[in-house]
Amino acid sequence: MQRGDTGVVEIQLKGGVANAGAVVRSGEFVLRPSNPNTPTIHRFLSAIGEAGFDGASQPIGVDADGRERLRFITGDVPLPPYPDWARTDDALGSIARLIRRFHDAARVFEPQDSDTWSVETADPTGGTIVCHNDVCLENVVFRDGQAVGLLDFDFASPGRPVYDLACFARMCVPIDDESCSRLGWRPADLPGRLRLVADEYGLLASERSELVQVLHESIGRGGEFEFRRVQAGDVNFIEMWNSFGGMGRFDRRRAWWAESRPQFDAAMH
Repeated sequence: MQRGDTGVVEIQLKGGVANAGAVVRSGEFVLRPSNPNTPTIHRFLSAIGEAGFDGASQPIGVDADGRERLRFITGDVPLPPYPDWARTDDALGSIARLIRRFHDAARVFEPQDSDTWSVETADPTGGTIVCHNDVCLENVVFRDGQAVGLLDFDFASPGRPVYDLACFARMCVPIDDESCSRLGWRPADLPGRLRLVADEYGLLASERSELVQVLHESIGRGGEFEFRRVQAGDVNFIEMWNSFGGMGRFDRRRAWWAESRPQFDAAMH
């Protein structure tokens, strides 16, 4: 706890990797590092808020010290090792429904030539709907066990909703047997949980095989983003990279997925 330049107490918020230790709550606001894409993200968040979507922080602006100011969303944000309530099928389904509402609201946004977006986790095939691209449990606000808000839009960019859904599923089903032990996930019917995501989001039958294929492609690229951050000297990512065993973690995930994919394909039918 510390006092900011305005004299208001600032409370450090836990979680995250890219901005770990740099995000604080100041009264009814959140202050966090801005970046070159912040003006575009703020315009987008304002647009979906005006369209009636209440599941994202509303931007106030950028302070003189360079930090962006957003409205604080009251609720619970699970951190690893994840609590029991955050690992339930009920919680998972509520996030899928929130993402669907988010994607529907994002359709109102009209891009401008001056817009800039992060390319780090963007859909490699592109798209027209702005996606979050980083919906992990640490970026979701819950109330009474139900997802009510999405946090941290730093990696948002135009893409395909199914790509965004796949990113979320990979981290929160999770589509990774190692995460079960490392992040506190309990053993579960992972193919069944992926089916739950598709059901609660409202994926059409024709879109479900695409979800599995996008997951396949994403897992194939696994580790590339993290390794770029490590090569750039990002100390937070270096610590995470080393603690999880480097690229070996992603190689093991690829081997596990190659063996397990048929079960996920079957669950989509």
